Amino acid sequence: MKIMEWPQDERPRERLLRQGPQSLSDAELLAIFLRTGTQGLNAVDLARHLLGEFGSLRALLEADLKSFTSHLGLGSAKYCQLQACLELSKRYLQENLQHSQSFSNPNDVKLYLKSLLSHHKREQFVALFLNNQHQLLASETLFQGTINSSEVHPRVVVEKALTYHAAAVILAHNHPSGSLEPSPSDRHITDKIQEALGLLDIRTLDHIIVAQGGSYSFAEHGLL
Repeated sequence: MKIMEWPQDERPRERLLRQGPQSLSDAELLAIFLRTGTQGLNAVDLARHLLGEFGSLRALLEADLKSFTSHLGLGSAKYCQLQACLELSKRYLQENLQHSQSFSNPNDVKLYLKSLLSHHKREQFVALFLNNQHQLLASETLFQGTINSSEVHPRVVVEKALTYHAAAVILAHNHPSGSLEPSPSDRHITDKIQEALGLLDIRTLDHIIVAQGGSYSFAEHGLL
């Protein structure tokens, strides 16, 4: 049955307008993005089919172009639209941090970092540079690959902090393995960077590890 033949209070768009997007399932939200179905499948049925094929919404959102377009109903135009939506959400979160006292709400910082880091297959080391009011001045990916003491250089973090005239820094990196536990190397690097920044009276507010299961805050666990 076509969605337009459904009772009005069951249609995804009408429900979103009436009850908000949080009231919709993953399949219903995806159906609004898809807009149309295919022969024999309306948009909601197609969305359910795709979620089943990919295994999860996360896998669908993180699929590369070749994998994405190999599925029924998905072409390069849809891929471009989806990537644009994802990038807009990241920029929205970043702009929120730039216009608010970001560290007064650590959940906003974690949400931004998850959107920035959680989809990467390799480790990424990021620094958020903040002013005295803890507003975001800049966010930079400083290192990629295996994060260890030979790869992450405190002087690079210090140089960037000075460039942005930062008063404070939040460190972050992802664990593609899914583990949220900080490794001995993670702790060692954090101590070295905190010590180097401290010599210039630049505070290290936190080091946040992002993984598929969530996030881990050094500050919340008393490691800073």
